[in-house]
Amino acid sequence: MTPPALPLSGLRVIELANVVAGPSVGKHLSDFGAEVIKIERPGAGDTARAMGELVGDSRSAWWLGIGRNKRSVTVDLKHPKGREMLLRLVESADALVESFRPGVLERLDLAPETLRNANPRLVVVRVSAFGQSGPYSDRPGFGTLAEAFSGLADISGYEGQPPLLAPFALADEVAGLFATWSLLMALYHRDTEDGTGQVIDISLYESLFNILGPLPTLYKANGVLQKRNGSRLPFSSPRNVYRTRDGHYFAVSGTAPSAAETVIRLVGGEELLAHPHFATQEARVLHAEEVDQAVAAWIAERDADEVDRLFSDAGAAGIRVLSMAEVFADPHYAARETLVEVEDSELGRVTIAAPVPRMSATPGRVAHVGPPLGQDTDLVLGELGYSNDEIAAGRDEGAW
Repeated sequence: MTPPALPLSGLRVIELANVVAGPSVGKHLSDFGAEVIKIERPGAGDTARAMGELVGDSRSAWWLGIGRNKRSVTVDLKHPKGREMLLRLVESADALVESFRPGVLERLDLAPETLRNANPRLVVVRVSAFGQSGPYSDRPGFGTLAEAFSGLADISGYEGQPPLLAPFALADEVAGLFATWSLLMALYHRDTEDGTGQVIDISLYESLFNILGPLPTLYKANGVLQKRNGSRLPFSSPRNVYRTRDGHYFAVSGTAPSAAETVIRLVGGEELLAHPHFATQEARVLHAEEVDQAVAAWIAERDADEVDRLFSDAGAAGIRVLSMAEVFADPHYAARETLVEVEDSELGRVTIAAPVPRMSATPGRVAHVGPPLGQDTDLVLGELGYSNDEIAAGRDEGAW
């Protein structure tokens, strides 16, 4: 059976981006059919190729996922022939994603205006830590700095303890999602309005700041500064992680009043729910420590499987905290095929996260994991009209 056509088939995206934030845009688009041509430095390639632990002898787990479905082309943008090649490629592209520090693209004489002169329909997405303007725009930046600068780190952790940073590329992935849908919006505008592209400025810190909910509003209106509160939320209780008798952890949410009441009824019956400290959402928040103690004591008397079963039977909002090993053994992950295996000629079968979102008519798919450096250079150059002699000459000169 022939798989359905992917919704972004025919879309050509040039990726001038390294590590996670910019490349995650290409990852999301390529999962759904976009042709993503990744431009990498000759000899070195994307930093993500050597980031973290390797799978096999040469490719990192990061690269296998972030480089999936893409075509790898090596080009030295500082070389005149390399710059010329990029501009020829731009003529046939729909979008270009770059994640240089602000000003680098301009110093390469590849400013957005230059790119869009070559192709007025081009959408240029610029991803950086602090944005293309403002006094901090030229500072070096990574997701760590964005977490600190956005206000997220300040509310993460426990009271009286230092702020906590996320143990994964949170800022990069969030910025990548904002960049992906903004690129698609710009393409929709181009194709339904005047036919011209535009430039999109995505900063890591603003992407995180945008998901902090009402915190800026509350501070300006009421002078409220949210404290570091561990796993609790300042507006609902219970909401925490509790240890089971057999040493596992169980997460509980009582964000909605009805959800909180179901949990309280499960752990203490109607009598506990009628107690003044437990009867209303306001009271539970005010007495969050007491609520936590009641829930924690009930869970501590039971093994994780029993807690999970009783919560499920009662319709209460709670579930086990899974390690990655437990993820691989969980029947829900298996039933939904949240993990997919991809065949690689060098590594054999590689397991990665399945494409998201799930679409009923045009689901995404992974054709291959991150490819070897420069695998598609000659093919793409040939498609642009370069002869074999020109390709060889450019390689001899270090252009690609």
